[in-house]
Amino acid sequence: MKRFLTGLQPTGSITLGNYIGAIKQMVKYQEEYDSFIFIADMHSITVPQDPETLSKNIRSLVATYIACGVDPNKNTIFLQSENIYHANVSWILECNTPYGLLGRMTQFKDKSQKHQNFMAGLYTYPVLMAADILIYDSDYVPVGKDQKQHVELARDIAESFNKRYGKEFFKLPEPLIPEEGAKICDLIDPTKKMSKSAENKKGVIMLLDDEKDIRKKIMGATTDSEMIVRYDIETKPGISNLITIYHELSGMTISQIEEKFKDSNYGTFKKEVADLVVSVLKPIQDRYYELINSKELDEVLDAGKIKTTEIAKIKYEELKNIVGLYR
Repeated sequence: MKRFLTGLQPTGSITLGNYIGAIKQMVKYQEEYDSFIFIADMHSITVPQDPETLSKNIRSLVATYIACGVDPNKNTIFLQSENIYHANVSWILECNTPYGLLGRMTQFKDKSQKHQNFMAGLYTYPVLMAADILIYDSDYVPVGKDQKQHVELARDIAESFNKRYGKEFFKLPEPLIPEEGAKICDLIDPTKKMSKSAENKKGVIMLLDDEKDIRKKIMGATTDSEMIVRYDIETKPGISNLITIYHELSGMTISQIEEKFKDSNYGTFKKEVADLVVSVLKPIQDRYYELINSKELDEVLDAGKIKTTEIAKIKYEELKNIVGLYR
């Protein structure tokens, strides 16, 4: 079975859009690959973080993904910072990575403009990302189009290292561009993607929102004056967004939804959408609160730490020998 590796940034709450567009697909991948999922907590500190909030977000993110169906029995789940070999391998790779390669990374250019007094880690962290990937002989790394450059860098570093030392030590990973997941838009401004960073939180459904807030947000969603439940993303973006949510959570086709609600007004349709969202999120929320302060969550992370440390240690020791760090 091919190995799949993905890193998750612990940077806040998960939205309904994240669940529909990404997490549901990860649940599908766990049936197809030897799946490794890690919380990229070391990456998160390349820009300033509140320590208490970061610690809380790390644990919350793991609990959320498991609650959404990411099965610990089908995935190796671990924290990047709990495996010392990521940083060790990264240093050796930094000493084998041309300076110019890092200067071309678009995310560094973007973030360095936002954080004028940026730290060195913001510049070098793509090498740590390469170490994350290469240390496990990953076959595939799922990335969006804006992240593809990081996998390409990992390939460049691996290929250069293999050539320099005359052996095929690192496997060259392939980017796995996920099928285009459904884009869930902001409920208030349906021309924009639903985002946890939106200024107006009324347009964003968080997975842990309570039932009252979920219903209020959906009933207050922007629609139009036509009062016909019909999918038309150009002229009816608001109602089309609600149809997309209903489609993704119910499994009904767009045409089936249009037929079901052909004689309904928007209020009736919104209530049905709210009922469905609440029914889908309720078991996720129940499972989340079971996990968040449980020994079960610690056991999952401990098992992931043990397994990945054993794998990474072997790779690191071989790497040390290749570059001459042996006695």
